Amino acid sequence: MDEKREIRNTAFQVQVTGEEEEKRTVEGYALLFGISSDGLSFEEVIDRGALDGVIEKSDVFALLNHNQSRGILARCTNGNGSLSLSVDSKGLKYRFEAPKTALGDELLENIRRGEISVSSFCFDVEKDTWEKKRDGVWKRTVSKIGNLYDIAPVYNAAYSKTSVYMRGKEQAEAEFARQNNENLEEYYSNIEKSLNI
Repeated sequence: MDEKREIRNTAFQVQVTGEEEEKRTVEGYALLFGISSDGLSFEEVIDRGALDGVIEKSDVFALLNHNQSRGILARCTNGNGSLSLSVDSKGLKYRFEAPKTALGDELLENIRRGEISVSSFCFDVEKDTWEKKRDGVWKRTVSKIGNLYDIAPVYNAAYSKTSVYMRGKEQAEAEFARQNNENLEEYYSNIEKSLNI
């Protein structure tokens, strides 16, 4: 996987809807705006405008557990296709008809049994900010998603720990330390000037 890609999960329930005889419509929220993340070594919030214009330029797959090698469930290319993606006040909602394939049948059976109950998404970040909160926890605010790669009904809600998470956090910590050092140097320099040293 590309080192810049990140994966996040939502606790919003995945559902199967449709006619009683053959329910094959899968829907859920891949991401929720303004909700603090769980399971990371830092807090993360995605701004409401972070997806503006992203769906229209992305090629997004619906995958089972982010595993493209098993096949795709649906696809949205530049806003069109068998995968419906819509942004509302809550977040990114997805909807698709599970294909009549072994993978589609596996997904439906696992949702019905409760084995799959949450969603996830794979993306990269175009613009974000980091700040250290008073309690010492780092907070990342994602204001612009660069690309959306996939949405996925997943088996568990454990956050993926890829190098980009830690690299981003380490960069923020280094910048914070550098700024503190510059402030200290300026402080001591001003003291020396006032004492004519």
